[in-house]
Amino acid sequence: MSKKVIELIRVSTEGQAHDDRAGIPAQKNINRKTAERYSLEIAKSIEMSDVSGTAVLLAPEMQELLTLIESPDVDGVVAKEFSRLMRPENLSDYALLQRFIDTRTILYLPDGPIDLSSKTGSLVGVVRAAMAGFERREILERMNDAKEAIRRAGRHPGGSTTLPFGVSYSDTKGWFYAPGAERVKEAYRLVLSTDWPYAEIARRLNIGRTNLRCILQNPIYMGYRVYDQKRDPSTSAYVPGPNGRQGYRKKIKRAPEDVISVKVMDGLVSEEVFKRVQQILRTRAERELMMRTKNAPKYLFNGFLSCALCGQPMYSHTSSTGTYYYCKRNSTRARRKCSENSCANPYILSRKIEPKIEELFSVRMQDREFLCQIAKESTRTLTQTLPTADPRLLNQGIEKLTTKRSRILEAYFEGIIDREDRDRKLAHVEAELRSYRSVIRSDVGTGPKITAEAVAQVLSTFAEMPLLDREQKRALLHASGARVFVEGYTICSLLLANQFYAGSNTDSRSKMAASPSRGRRCR
Repeated sequence: MSKKVIELIRVSTEGQAHDDRAGIPAQKNINRKTAERYSLEIAKSIEMSDVSGTAVLLAPEMQELLTLIESPDVDGVVAKEFSRLMRPENLSDYALLQRFIDTRTILYLPDGPIDLSSKTGSLVGVVRAAMAGFERREILERMNDAKEAIRRAGRHPGGSTTLPFGVSYSDTKGWFYAPGAERVKEAYRLVLSTDWPYAEIARRLNIGRTNLRCILQNPIYMGYRVYDQKRDPSTSAYVPGPNGRQGYRKKIKRAPEDVISVKVMDGLVSEEVFKRVQQILRTRAERELMMRTKNAPKYLFNGFLSCALCGQPMYSHTSSTGTYYYCKRNSTRARRKCSENSCANPYILSRKIEPKIEELFSVRMQDREFLCQIAKESTRTLTQTLPTADPRLLNQGIEKLTTKRSRILEAYFEGIIDREDRDRKLAHVEAELRSYRSVIRSDVGTGPKITAEAVAQVLSTFAEMPLLDREQKRALLHASGARVFVEGYTICSLLLANQFYAGSNTDSRSKMAASPSRGRRCR
């Protein structure tokens, strides 16, 4: 009886997956021969294209494969070579091998099967994975060395998308200015002859406003091709694309001795004009910085406020009538995208809501009776929501939350939820996980107890908040992980270091309650 296996095919770029390339057909042909040699039945074929070997775990096709091998009907995976499975760049990538070990899945290669769950197979698997990763780094180094030689020779090593605005390159003509370069030349003239802002110059020349300054600073318009940045070779610098597709590496500054500057053509503008424009740009930047320093930031809590109705961040808005906070779902972009999905939370005057929030931190949260209410409600909520200190039940709860966290991450990787939804959901899960673990550490059947003294110790740092300047206040809020949820001029809940202290208005008539995992309004 033949064994059922999953066929894995992976190519690193979209170009390798085209019909005129033999990458995928060659892998299929070799996999069929391997299946015939070991009497295997290919139950399903999974193809991945434009997926780097360092990001295979992020690809939905690989997640599907890992789900399929959990079935007792699947005996293994067949691939052309080990590098089709993975080319690890850091130790966390080896988690893929652990899934093969846990499911006792055999990897069938042309040179023989590898049982990763066996002592010898696990050693061979780790070594083959390390070799595949090492081979990838060697390939990258050879490619980068070749590109560096091309750059120093004054040629272009990349594609047309990496060329500056208004500049072209061909192997026969070399470097030359495209028709769009005339607009760049006019931009230099307007900077020298007028005091128009960048936005007006960009509008008149149909150039992106945010790109104009970078264009004017590029020495290529003097005829010099300068490379003062390079791709970061470290493992943490790689940013994969959506669903594990090919991404990019972040750039870093080159050391002075590594900077490449080559005269590649006659300049669009003279060196004198270029230097005069750079001086004007520096003067404008210094004036802008001075104005920003003179006109201190208008908002104290921007970045720390969220909407209590929908959980979205609160943005800031300045108009002739004052400064406001408003829900992200009420932004112009959000309303254009879906006008029916706007939030009922109104625009909030900063001069009215900010004193209330400061009073909550510096006065209300220092009141002994108020802190006792928080501690009492927190202990009561934990006792009601958490199971007794039965290790088996606690571990089951932790296991369910861990599974829930995995589902949230999978939904994010598949594009079902965005980054903000992911962070909000993960924060709730992490808060509940900490609660369960605190019960295990306390080993008390009635659950953990939160005292007013413990709460006061945490909140005492806010007592002198009115005496601090803006930057010191914001540093304190950032260090405490503060997040304030408001509806209109009502402070509905407060998150500190992923713990919610929820309540209603901050006046003396309000009642406050505490919950370790989520906030709620109490009227």
